[in-house]
Amino acid sequence: MFRSVEIPLWLLVLILLFAAVTFASHFLFPSVRWFFRKRMERAVARLNTRLTRPIEPFKLARRHDMIQRLIYDPAVAQAIVAHAQEHGVPENVAFEQARDYAREIVPSFSATAYFTFGTRAAKWLSRAFYRIRLGAFDRDALDAIDPDAAVVFVMNHRSNMDYVLVTWLAARTSALSYAVGEWARVWPLAPLIRAMGAFFIRRRDRGGLYRRVLQRYVQMATAGGVTQAIFPEGGLSLTGRMAAPKTGLLGHIVEDFGSHGRDVIFVPVALNYDRVLEDRVLIEAGAAGNRRFRVPPSRLAGAVWGHLWQRARGRFRGFGTASVGFGRPLSLAEFLDGEAPGPAATARVSREMKARIEAVMPVLPVPLVAGILLDVSPLPPERIEIRVAALLGMLHARGVALPRRDAARITSDALEILLQRGLVRRQDGGLVPAPDAGPVLRYYADSVAHHFAPTRLAAPQETLSPPPPVR
Repeated sequence: MFRSVEIPLWLLVLILLFAAVTFASHFLFPSVRWFFRKRMERAVARLNTRLTRPIEPFKLARRHDMIQRLIYDPAVAQAIVAHAQEHGVPENVAFEQARDYAREIVPSFSATAYFTFGTRAAKWLSRAFYRIRLGAFDRDALDAIDPDAAVVFVMNHRSNMDYVLVTWLAARTSALSYAVGEWARVWPLAPLIRAMGAFFIRRRDRGGLYRRVLQRYVQMATAGGVTQAIFPEGGLSLTGRMAAPKTGLLGHIVEDFGSHGRDVIFVPVALNYDRVLEDRVLIEAGAAGNRRFRVPPSRLAGAVWGHLWQRARGRFRGFGTASVGFGRPLSLAEFLDGEAPGPAATARVSREMKARIEAVMPVLPVPLVAGILLDVSPLPPERIEIRVAALLGMLHARGVALPRRDAARITSDALEILLQRGLVRRQDGGLVPAPDAGPVLRYYADSVAHHFAPTRLAAPQETLSPPPPVR
């Protein structure tokens, strides 16, 4: 029993290595995880004292536990059986497929990553490119939201900067959980996005099993009180106008209403920009009739180099204004008022949210001036200014939130951007759209065209008096 045994050195090293791994996995790693989790819980407790809507326990649950809860959900279990029967595969194979879907969807939220790195990076990026302005904003209505309700920010989708902008502006309220398209499922972007609490959704190849797993995750998050942010259009706008809303994620939330004790509050959010970074790519995709956004690497590299060169020479003046408007919140309990939560109710909620988003769509300099020049040109700057003043007067009468600038400043800001981008040129008699600039100008003008319906954008006469000052 106590005899010496000779073994090769490599075998001794291997045995010691296995012993070290076993010790670490059974004793050391759990202790380290417990230590850091306790620190995280204390940090979140301090953070919740300054958030309007504290981070719910559901969002802080371990990712592994959330995946297990999701794949063993009764509705998902039924979908697994149906999938196995439909495709003629064993149920354990369908179960593993559901597990893969759950791993793909469920985030791994990190409060540290969100509130230290994420929100600070979002603030820096937003201010680095844009002049940030708050549009319509009823603080009393937002403050009156039931603290126990599940809040869902419903937003139009103009640019990938939407994620960045709203993350920063909502940082004092809560941590938002976004639905992000599969374009972001690339390393190292995917781990970062998951750490920010976002979850991935597929735009294509969505079978019944996948839809059920996604549906149950969204419903569980809503029942858990997670503050979410969704884009009902299902993708970026290709025309500048807000597209007809889809009922996917909204339907998952509405149709599960009543199965939990929470009210659901939909907050409409409208975003608009003087310059959308992807505008030409989106316009080209719209003209081609598809949603394939293919940017040649040479074109992307040229744009980045040009931007860096402008900054290095001190000639970068920003991309104008980016503005966010918050509309009147919608209580799902009050809106349904006893109506059964089904497809019909989802369609009504979708239409109502689209109307509320459009009502608070920010009116910015470039969309205003772009519409004027498309309707009448050539025009000298002073006549453009008169028309801008007339349009502001019309919007003020309709109760639309307006920029905190007068007509002269709005006109000069818009023309500076349009001339710098080569979308407008000077000729005898004034300013005219540059050749081939029509689609880009229309893209911006259409973002606010609904405010003037059924009146055309440049219909007011130049003799109209300017609007009263807007506070």
